[in-house]
Amino acid sequence: MSRFDRRGFLRTATAGAALAGAALAPAAGDLLSPSPTRAATARPGGKRTAATFRWLGTSGWRVDVGSSTFLVDPYVTRFDAGLAAGAFKPATRLTVDTEAVGRHAGTPKVVLVTHSHWDHFNDVPHIATSTGARVVGTATTCNLALAFDVKSGLLSPVKGGEVLDFGDYVVEVVASLHSRNADYSMAFPGVRLTRPERKPETISDLPEGDTLAFQVTVKGGPSVFFMGGSDFVERNLTDLAPDVAMIPTTSSSSTYDYVPRLLRALDMPRVVVPVHWDNFEVALRNPPQTDEKSRKSLAEFVAAVRKVSPRTKVVIPDYLTPHTFA
Repeated sequence: MSRFDRRGFLRTATAGAALAGAALAPAAGDLLSPSPTRAATARPGGKRTAATFRWLGTSGWRVDVGSSTFLVDPYVTRFDAGLAAGAFKPATRLTVDTEAVGRHAGTPKVVLVTHSHWDHFNDVPHIATSTGARVVGTATTCNLALAFDVKSGLLSPVKGGEVLDFGDYVVEVVASLHSRNADYSMAFPGVRLTRPERKPETISDLPEGDTLAFQVTVKGGPSVFFMGGSDFVERNLTDLAPDVAMIPTTSSSSTYDYVPRLLRALDMPRVVVPVHWDNFEVALRNPPQTDEKSRKSLAEFVAAVRKVSPRTKVVIPDYLTPHTFA
């Protein structure tokens, strides 16, 4: 049985986004039935749940599902830490653009955090304290959130393997890995196993703290895989087979055979959305800005997807543009 038989036909509707890669053209025999997972999580009476996905830059997403909203790695403050200029400043002070966060984050009920670096975590404590959103992340993420006065009752520490039912959608937590730089290292490694004695003040106060990925299955809708770093534990992806995969392209060259291994492990998703290729030190305005190195990395990523999985559609997103995968 082909992968299209097992998952059911996926239709994508996008607005204002550039599309790359071969268009999906499954044969009639491929349009048979949804996967067992999809069928098991469908709403009573076969009703479908509307889900709209908006890219917040880096690996961040706002997803509106039915009447609720959840976020993944929301970072819209986007302050300058010297990365774009080639003069990285680890002592850059943490700040939150509360107006931008309020405008773009909405009123989420859940925030999924892949790891605790500033470009994934910085805005999360403010979102939790101002909206009452539940934060799902590693022990490090939760301990750092406590230092920002997020109530312990709003924190859900996870390790990987948990399956959490939030009503209109189900979240499966996947233990994953952070990307490595050209020296096979990373900025700010380490964990926080207890609440820090003082509130973090600079980006270097926010260690990686282990990395997660999340597979979100909308009940009666698509299954979507979210990554925050350009590495993964191949064995942990077995049988996930998402319809859509949000895949970072940054710092992926140190990960062996990144695209082929990842796409095979995910059973060749119907749609791939490359993320974390933009300059996240400038305001969240279209078109997304990027440097020549990241632009080249993005082009190489798209070419690799086309080679490994020609039937996969690649959607290169614009900021805040609604995407509906049904």
